[in-house]
Amino acid sequence: MRQNLQNAERLRPVDLARGHGLSTQAVRNYEEAGILPPADRTAHGYRTYTPLHAGALRAFLALVPGHGHRTATSIMRAVNRGAVDEAFRLIDESHAQLLDDRRTLQAVESALRDLEPTRASEPGPVSGPGGTFIGPLAAKLGIRPATLRKWERAGLVRPRRDPLTGYRVYDEADVRDARLAHQLRRGGHPLEQIAPLIAQVRAAGGLEPLEAALGDWHGRLSARGRAMLAGAAELEAYLLLRADSDQASV
Repeated sequence: MRQNLQNAERLRPVDLARGHGLSTQAVRNYEEAGILPPADRTAHGYRTYTPLHAGALRAFLALVPGHGHRTATSIMRAVNRGAVDEAFRLIDESHAQLLDDRRTLQAVESALRDLEPTRASEPGPVSGPGGTFIGPLAAKLGIRPATLRKWERAGLVRPRRDPLTGYRVYDEADVRDARLAHQLRRGGHPLEQIAPLIAQVRAAGGLEPLEAALGDWHGRLSARGRAMLAGAAELEAYLLLRADSDQASV
């Protein structure tokens, strides 16, 4: 094994770049960033790589789709300096984020399901001219008017003002958004996490068009999960290459 590693195939930057759609400069940049281990140099100063570097490149490119460029870079840097436990911690954090995203999606879907019977069968809050006032809406939701004002500041609801009285008036879309926010808050989600979801509902034009967006969200999470599996397989192969290389150098 030691003899084989010592006589390992020598590769040029173009050899690593070819087949991955990369430039030779990108390969050199990856080495400088610590994504690849340091390359040997010829007598004339040219970089020479080995199958170990090729394995590092494959691992990095496989990690990016599931973990993102920044985290994948940090994982490879940790591995290349021998801090494997740190690399595993970064991977664990990325998996935890994926799980949190799945729970958020489930919470949104649950909140939307809870809104369906409300829209279909329950009477709406007591309304004023052209909409619902803050007091009746707060009472209907079982919250304080101050909470609705806080949600307004956070961008969760956007009531208009009555031109004569200056009172807040919530139209049908505002009531929908308030109910959705209420469901998500009951699920423990912070306002800064709810605001972009409410924005999606508005952009979709209501709850029904949002179904397609939720389907896309499911697809993206599934793709991330599978990409993490693929990245783990390539990283394990690279770790084995490193172990063989370390054993050969002893």
